[in-house]
Amino acid sequence: MVNFTKFKRSDLLQLTSIRQGERKIGEQIKVWNDFDSFKNNYVILGVEESVGPQSNFGYAGAENGFRAFLNRFLNLQSNRFLNGEEILIYGVFNAKSVVSLEENRNIVGELDELLISHLNLIYSKGCIPILIGGGHNNAFPLISSFFNVNKVKLNVINCDPHADFRLLEGRHSGNSFSYAKASGSLDYYKVIGLHHSYNSEEMLLRMEHEGCDFTFFDDYLQGKGCLLDDVKSFIEKNKLNSFGIELDMDSIKGMPSSAYSFSGITVEEARQYILFLGKQKNVAYLHLPEGAPINAREEVIVGKTLAYLVSDFIKSNTTNKTLF
Repeated sequence: MVNFTKFKRSDLLQLTSIRQGERKIGEQIKVWNDFDSFKNNYVILGVEESVGPQSNFGYAGAENGFRAFLNRFLNLQSNRFLNGEEILIYGVFNAKSVVSLEENRNIVGELDELLISHLNLIYSKGCIPILIGGGHNNAFPLISSFFNVNKVKLNVINCDPHADFRLLEGRHSGNSFSYAKASGSLDYYKVIGLHHSYNSEEMLLRMEHEGCDFTFFDDYLQGKGCLLDDVKSFIEKNKLNSFGIELDMDSIKGMPSSAYSFSGITVEEARQYILFLGKQKNVAYLHLPEGAPINAREEVIVGKTLAYLVSDFIKSNTTNKTLF
């Protein structure tokens, strides 16, 4: 039900449109065979699954996000802004859903274990994992593995309409952060841009009790703060602490995703979010889940947006210049 597949260089070149006089990211990027000598750089992992969202009573489609990204990312230009040699495509993780809710949640647990075993290797090399695709359930292994390797609790910022701090009722896409908090691997959690109508009072009260911070997109609409003010506040509080960056594709208005929203931040605001946070020296990982294209047009939208966000992150993090 759960497996991992390595990419060979020939696999990536088949997806890369090579043109005379140009150099594409797909021609420069490293693959699994280069991993032993690859240190202190960026490792992209793909996840093809929607068992996490479906275990949270959501929809399928998140299994398609990574391939949509890969096709577009490999065909970006390799130039003075982003070369590609600092990036390694690690491979892709797959998990298939079944009919039983209980069994699906067990499958999510199996995926957790598989991801953690590989993320332990990546963190041990001082690399920054960039996890693309799948559900938001995969935040838990990112946080847990960092703690395993570094013996330090991780802080996390998440831009998301949903807090994903649901009850510990079996693993799914809606409780990565509550499980991470309960396990002792997550320290400070800030989720920004929540939507009033999609977060239960019980969960909000529990988050307050656990010392989590959260802000609401509904307040942005009334001029009570904005996305970048919340980002600045988080950065100011986390100057010395390692932190993970989460951006749920559900947060972007009109984005084909596991929980499609007609109201939300723009693609440009999502890029600013990534660019500002990526500048910080203490970033532990980048996670871009829940993109869920189901046709050719949606694949272009999701794929190009993810390619922008990943290239923005790597370019900004490579400079390591603080904006504030």
